[in-house]
Amino acid sequence: MPRLRRIAGLVALAAGPVLVLGVFFVLPVSGMLGLGLWPDGRLDLEPAWEAITRERTARVAWFTLGAAASATVITLLLGIPAAYALYRLAIPGRRMLRAILLVPFVLPTVVVGVAFDSLLAADGPLGFLGWSDGPPAIITAMVFFNLAVVVRTVGSAWESLDPRPGEAAAALGARGWQAFWVATFPALRGSIVSAASVVFLFCATAFGVVLVLGGMRYATLETEIYLLTVNLFDLQAAAALCLLQFVMVLGLLAVAHRARRGAVAVQRVTARPRPVRVSDLPALLTTLLGVVLVAVPVLALVLTSLRDDGTWSLANYRRLGRSGDPDLPVSVTEALANSLRIALDATWMALLVGLLVAIVVTRRSYSPAERRVRGLLDGFFMLPLGISAVTLGFGFLVTLDEPPLDLRDSPLLVPIAQALVALPLVVRILIPVLAGIDDRQRQAAASLGASPLRATLTVDLAVVSKPLLAAAGMVFAVSLGEFGATSFLSRADHPTLPVLIFRLLGTPGEHHYAMAVAASVLLAATTATVMLITERLRVPGVGGF
Repeated sequence: MPRLRRIAGLVALAAGPVLVLGVFFVLPVSGMLGLGLWPDGRLDLEPAWEAITRERTARVAWFTLGAAASATVITLLLGIPAAYALYRLAIPGRRMLRAILLVPFVLPTVVVGVAFDSLLAADGPLGFLGWSDGPPAIITAMVFFNLAVVVRTVGSAWESLDPRPGEAAAALGARGWQAFWVATFPALRGSIVSAASVVFLFCATAFGVVLVLGGMRYATLETEIYLLTVNLFDLQAAAALCLLQFVMVLGLLAVAHRARRGAVAVQRVTARPRPVRVSDLPALLTTLLGVVLVAVPVLALVLTSLRDDGTWSLANYRRLGRSGDPDLPVSVTEALANSLRIALDATWMALLVGLLVAIVVTRRSYSPAERRVRGLLDGFFMLPLGISAVTLGFGFLVTLDEPPLDLRDSPLLVPIAQALVALPLVVRILIPVLAGIDDRQRQAAASLGASPLRATLTVDLAVVSKPLLAAAGMVFAVSLGEFGATSFLSRADHPTLPVLIFRLLGTPGEHHYAMAVAASVLLAATTATVMLITERLRVPGVGGF
């Protein structure tokens, strides 16, 4: 009976998130694949097989894997020391530095591609590097985008680790790296693997920066799917590449799940930042390098936005509030208001579903069957991160257009899509924290008469409250800058700011490009402010991060 009750509870808790993902992810993606593989109501795999076996497809797939793997390794090498410095050391202004590192996460990818292209061009400030036309520019831009993922995910777990095991190892003669490897890494392993898997998937599905910096020569599966869907309308080839991308994602999730199984569960505490020592110099220098990597492209955007007809001026910002431009449906400030409303809806949706998923997959398993079910659920809810946002957006259009799911004119359509894009990030942030809770605390609460719900609220909620706040800030940031799916779903008269920026970049006119850059600076400043407020709201003395 207890086993049946546990399985019934697991099914009941997972039913809601599974239904949400089934309706708003599986159905749209299946609809898109159906158009490609069943074009006339019958299965036709020959065009799909021809697309997969093309020489170009092989090049695109290998470049996708190589670029994503390289960017992930570099991001980890920069992000782990930065996480240590910004979450364990008493550095002045560390909360501001965290917010600065998050800014790239919300910049429209197309604008970042333009920024890097101008920086690395032959006549640009960094032209001497010779990276203007090739993989180095793409990989650097990927690191620029994803550094915040490692810093936030690993740093949050590191901040709440008990420092005494590391201090004991040092007292017994272990030197810096040896003490880290023996005492700290086992406790951080889950968060590092989680961050690496998220970064790899973000890099493998990068869109705007690859489109701008790589063009047709250096394409990833994501940009190739976009080209086949939008430009060539070759849905059968696009569906084949979606399946190839799906297989790659499943393989990565299986590897990440196996790596996380060996992670050590530790007691979470509230560790005060300690003073900086001489031995922390390498971590501080690495953090400085990360800040420079983030600051230089952003600074280039700011300087470009302040130039008007060859002079320094605020004219581009004054144009943002005007709605009389015949080429634009709304002003930039109205588009920003649309983005804020949509991001708020996407945030509560992603947090609600993500928290339920994290609770389901981190509860103690009492049998191999339960463990396998939880592992499958964990992988299932990571799938939106590895499926093309182009596929998801196009799938929404072709499947959610008839009763009872006719959402074409619903104001919730875009927030739902953005929440699905951000959902894996919420899950990856919360899982290491919830997995680190000692189950004996819940048992102690139950022995004192607490019901399962009250035990969860008493033990889990106290630990997860701050991670939830951090996850909310990350989801809000992702939603503000999301472009792939939103470009398909955003209504022409209610565009989000990234969609309007993209339209400005493609609209002829003397001031449209400068307005797009100014709008990007406005978007970055808005998100940095939100994240700084999130950091200020964190309550000292509560577990989590």
